[in-house]
Amino acid sequence: MDFSLTEDETTFRAEVRAFLQENLPVDIARRFARGYHPPKDDLKRWQAILHRKGWSAPHWPVEHGGPGWTAMQQFIFDDECALADAPPPSPFGLRLVGPVLYTFGSDAQKAEHLPKILSGEVFWCQGFSEPGAGSDLASLVTRADRDGDHYIVNGHKIWTTEAHFADMMFCLARTSKSDRRQDGISFLLLDMSDAGVTVRPIPTLDSGHTVNEVFLENVRVPATDLVGEEGRGWSYAKFLLDNERTFNSFVHRSRRDFRRMMAIAGAEGGALLEDPAFRMAAARVEIDLKALEWAVLRMLSGEVPDPVAAASALKLKGSQIQHAILDLAAEAMGPEMTPLYPDPEDGNGGALPFWTPDEAPGLMAQYLYRRAGTIYAGTSEVQRSIIYKQLSRG
Repeated sequence: MDFSLTEDETTFRAEVRAFLQENLPVDIARRFARGYHPPKDDLKRWQAILHRKGWSAPHWPVEHGGPGWTAMQQFIFDDECALADAPPPSPFGLRLVGPVLYTFGSDAQKAEHLPKILSGEVFWCQGFSEPGAGSDLASLVTRADRDGDHYIVNGHKIWTTEAHFADMMFCLARTSKSDRRQDGISFLLLDMSDAGVTVRPIPTLDSGHTVNEVFLENVRVPATDLVGEEGRGWSYAKFLLDNERTFNSFVHRSRRDFRRMMAIAGAEGGALLEDPAFRMAAARVEIDLKALEWAVLRMLSGEVPDPVAAASALKLKGSQIQHAILDLAAEAMGPEMTPLYPDPEDGNGGALPFWTPDEAPGLMAQYLYRRAGTIYAGTSEVQRSIIYKQLSRG
């Protein structure tokens, strides 16, 4: 396949680049470039800017508020955003539950939720994993029992990213018993301000706060907030996870991180770039990253025979590449990377030491946090199992 840019696509890239130069707030780009988790205010401000332009959901169809871009235009947009250090908008509404709603949701659900997802007025979180059901999601035990016009939800969700500032949760809960574990699971929309919802933070190794555990105790969810058919939640979740795994290849961020790693290695005379072992390791990562880029383009273009296996392969390889780039960055930065620098703009960290290298803040935090890349959205072991099962059927 030929993925060379056409004249129109080259013009489109220039348009996106000019828009980012003129509209991306400097403070938002600076925080994201340093690798700190974007605060909610940054995400809301940036999504509002994109929404005014009509670009908040590049991958959505026109009839639901998207710009109607081709797969290549979506790819170019994401690439330019990464180059400009623009934080990706929170994915839980735009990339995960949004497509589920416009594909399987009722007209009332689409009218209620899609505009607020596009504008960033409402933030979402994902209520899938549980203490005993992460990679083996079919083992979930959260229950939703029907009580007239409501479901009564009881359970415990964990590793729930952004739950501490989410307005809504899309949640998997068991609505009936079945011999087959995947049956009897339903997909519900849950208001995080409802009585019985408790959120507790889980501090991570990078000293950041992005994940949480959520306790659900007799939460009353209107039956109208059931998505699709009762008991079909497993099918909707698989649809959602295929989207998530493609997104979690993080090819654009890895391209940006690779360039930054090479800049670090080239600093102070660039002696490390003359080291044959380092150059060979960097070359291997660059080749893998280019192959991943082409694989993502094939996936977006619909040119793969088994999209489920391909999505898992992209997630698996993408997480490995992230680790490899950060390993090289750690080697290049040396002892300067060791401190876990506080975010100087979060109101608590204070000023960075005057001797801090420009590339150091946030690098250790990224190194630690992205260890989870082989776990979230399904562990690497699960991805390998999915790939095997899908390909063995053929």
